[in-house]
Amino acid sequence: MLHIALGGQNRESTFWLDNMIARGVDFDVIGLSYYPRWHGTLDDLKANLTDLESRYNKYLNVVEYAQHKNEICDIVFNLPGKMGTGTFIWEPIGIFFDKTGNVTPELKGYQELTTKYLQKPPETIK
Repeated sequence: MLHIALGGQNRESTFWLDNMIARGVDFDVIGLSYYPRWHGTLDDLKANLTDLESRYNKYLNVVEYAQHKNEICDIVFNLPGKMGTGTFIWEPIGIFFDKTGNVTPELKGYQELTTKYLQKPPETIK
């Protein structure tokens, strides 16, 4: 995986990836960080992932984010070419557990996402 911090920045993403390819770097997954403050809107993220999927034909993951989990999962797992394979929240301890160590509703929400996107009938798994 090549991990770049350019979630919604297509021009910069393609420039960086093209330069890695030109240098002979071999990879099969593109990972992107996405923080709206630095990387644009959710529409920017979607447009970037869609272009990267079609341009490079590589698997895509949002490997670092802190908010918009449902929207990010919807974008990643509904890419036109079905090359979106995962999302990873950054520093989840403070989100998933309260100060006394109890599970928050946020963690429980991931079971719904797992069921929606990852638990598929056997005939659909390649």
